[in-house]
Amino acid sequence: MTKGRKFEISADSTCDLYADEIKEYDITVAPLDFVITKDDEVVEERDNYKSYDEYVEFYNKLRKGCLAKTSILNLQAHVDMFTSLAKRGVKNLLHICQSYGLSPTLDNANKAIEIVKKDYPDIDYVAIESRTTTVGEGMLVKSAIKLRDDGKTKEEAVEVLEKIKHNIQHFILVNDLKFLARGGRIGQASASIGSLLQVKPIIQFDKEGKLKICKKEIGLNKALNGIVNEYKKFTVNKEFPYICIVHTDNLPLAQKLQGLLKEKYGIEPEIRIMGPIIGAHVGPGAVAYAFISNEERPC
Repeated sequence: MTKGRKFEISADSTCDLYADEIKEYDITVAPLDFVITKDDEVVEERDNYKSYDEYVEFYNKLRKGCLAKTSILNLQAHVDMFTSLAKRGVKNLLHICQSYGLSPTLDNANKAIEIVKKDYPDIDYVAIESRTTTVGEGMLVKSAIKLRDDGKTKEEAVEVLEKIKHNIQHFILVNDLKFLARGGRIGQASASIGSLLQVKPIIQFDKEGKLKICKKEIGLNKALNGIVNEYKKFTVNKEFPYICIVHTDNLPLAQKLQGLLKEKYGIEPEIRIMGPIIGAHVGPGAVAYAFISNEERPC
């Protein structure tokens, strides 16, 4: 908590900010738990990773047949986090969680705020959902940080974020849809498309923050060009010009996507590796990119 700021920020770990960034931005991030199993035996129980090598090892375990089971940030975890912040003297808080279209985390956050207010009635905490997750959610968190550091009030920040969250465009090229189907993020019928020879589905978030197959391409190169071409349908928000590529341990493909975007549009997005919570559902080998546009999602 820094003197002079009008509000503080918290989020859940699906925003995929790195440990050093969380410290640098001076925000609170609640980690979600996950368990890795192999042949029904627990291999690892964690709540986050600290280094790039740990992320890579996680995806290697998935490649070797391990399963990762994640859970939402439950009510008690939210109560513990908000209570800790209230004890530290945080009166005004903006909390950002992943899309309600993927998880009812927002419900737990709102219930927890009411519980904590019984012991700390002077707190004013607000939770919003991001209509996205991973780096898209991280962009919304970074936008909140910018608004906080520019001296905006919590109410002013909420007004801006509630608008731009509908403008976060997120295009995903997965290597195997079975991971998304297993976690219930897409239906089995949609997942079967990905098993067809050379068919590469392109996934995006819809207006409700749910994952949807927006188009299908034959072959990797066409699929890459397909998600690159989506960029020309939008204009980037100059107030929050975040453009980011994220991958699940497929750096060469992420770099190829970066090169295509630079060649065609003159932009060079940052490349990041996806965290384990969302990565468990996407599976290894995937690549995606996201940005905040001036236009709302079309579907």
